[in-house]
Amino acid sequence: MSAAPKQKVAIVCDWLTGIGGAERVVLELHRMYPDAPIYTSQYDPSRISWFDDADVRTTSLQKLPKRLKKFLPLLRAWTFSRLDLSDYDLVISSSGAEAKGIKTGRDTTHICYCHSPTHYYWIRHDEYLKNPGFPRGLNWLARFGLKALVGPLQRWDKHAAKQPDVIIANSTHTQAMIKRYYKRDSTVVFPPVDIDRFKPLGKATSRHGFVVAGRQTPYKRIDLAVQACTDLKVPLVVIGDGPDHKRLEKLAGRNVTFLSNVNDNDIVQHFQSALGFIMPSMDDFGIVAVEALAAGTPVIAYSRGGSLDYITPRTGIFFEKQTVKSLTAALETALTKSFNYEHIAEHAGQFSVPAFRKSMQGVIDESVAKKAS
Repeated sequence: MSAAPKQKVAIVCDWLTGIGGAERVVLELHRMYPDAPIYTSQYDPSRISWFDDADVRTTSLQKLPKRLKKFLPLLRAWTFSRLDLSDYDLVISSSGAEAKGIKTGRDTTHICYCHSPTHYYWIRHDEYLKNPGFPRGLNWLARFGLKALVGPLQRWDKHAAKQPDVIIANSTHTQAMIKRYYKRDSTVVFPPVDIDRFKPLGKATSRHGFVVAGRQTPYKRIDLAVQACTDLKVPLVVIGDGPDHKRLEKLAGRNVTFLSNVNDNDIVQHFQSALGFIMPSMDDFGIVAVEALAAGTPVIAYSRGGSLDYITPRTGIFFEKQTVKSLTAALETALTKSFNYEHIAEHAGQFSVPAFRKSMQGVIDESVAKKAS
């Protein structure tokens, strides 16, 4: 009796040009299916070395001249919609933008792990209008383009969201946004977090001050953490860099320390020694906050978005408004509240890499079986 033919699998993602939560999902998919080629619009191995052993296949956008980089959303939509992966039995797209719009065959099972409905078409469109990120003098052109093209691109994005057989959301917040903008049901599978790297080992360290980490852009609202801790005169460590860095430095008092280049070991130590991690933005999930939980550190978070999936009264504190006053009140509570750091670290275990793989494999197996029936 001959063996059943091996399933032909492909992985697709929007881009591989940096390190973030979306890239971590692609990494785990690659580990689950190491022989599957990874199709992506652009790949920069100098900025992300995780895929040195992978068969990464880029599109024509890889050689795009720098002067055209800002037109990538439109060009990615055009490119991915023409990428035909009909020869594959299973295609898994990891997408928060255009990669979900690829072509697949009638017999192909296409599963999309959706990080969010495309931000610049939907949830954060107004923010992109305010801060397009073009060189000085060209922002007016970017705003004009965003206003003129948003209608056609939203229609394209809705059509692209119909392509996958199954959509997986990275949080209950994203699940609600998928339903709102794409009118589709989805299954929640939390993204993989390297819990073991942050897990406290040995004797507990003394804790003091707060920490905030992430790319310093206006929508991350790190300014709230800087101003609140400056007003309270409590220590704050700000980890990361970005276009908002200089503005944040001007807001900060002497009690605020900025660390732009922090290695992996130092990040762990900062998380394990803080009284609390501040998450002032509304994130689709927020892997860095779960990393803080894995270190046993309570999270003080804005009460919207992905944080609702992992913060409880025993693992952190919510603040209701994105204002300095609201955050300051939450920090004052955190300074007086006793947390069980061991419980917080244990709570983070449900967001581990093995938990992600088990849940993903379950959805994949069920989807493939349903397609074959």
